[in-house]
Amino acid sequence: MSAAELRIRHMGLDDCENVARVRVRGWRTAYAGMMPQAYLDAMSVQEDAARRRAHLAGDDGTTHHLVAERAGEIVGWGCCGPYRDEAGRPTGDAELYALYVLPEHHGTGAGRALTAGLLARAAADGHPRMLLWVLTRNARARRFYERAGFVPDGAEAPFDVLGTAVPETRYARRLSAADAAAPSLG
Repeated sequence: MSAAELRIRHMGLDDCENVARVRVRGWRTAYAGMMPQAYLDAMSVQEDAARRRAHLAGDDGTTHHLVAERAGEIVGWGCCGPYRDEAGRPTGDAELYALYVLPEHHGTGAGRALTAGLLARAAADGHPRMLLWVLTRNARARRFYERAGFVPDGAEAPFDVLGTAVPETRYARRLSAADAAAPSLG
């Protein structure tokens, strides 16, 4: 599949079920062997779709939800917004909250296009940097983000899932005028 067949657009309420499918499959694929299988197996598309609807309904306009679509099918989803410190205060930076692509669309440009769209939104909002958290053991995701210009900034955080430690590493990337000038959304 070529990147030309890919459309990046804003997510709408009608997309919540499909985005939930992408997110649940993304978790089950990306985190297999890193998180308890019972936790991954218990994930529900219906519950996740309800959370997506609640997030969109309560959005104050500072969070950007984008979908990657091919031939009318949502194959990826990502979102970003303001980064908050440990006390919950905005820092001025942006955070890439989530980025998932259906496993059969890995390596097709969907993740890169979503990342570019999210970087563009964050740069246009005036954020100087974008930060993200990635599971320390998730080598595939770490390579992906490093190719996108992110670098570990030394911050690490504990993360516990059903009693299993799954520590995270923070990555950072400076935003520029070139990021803000990325192609517009379809």
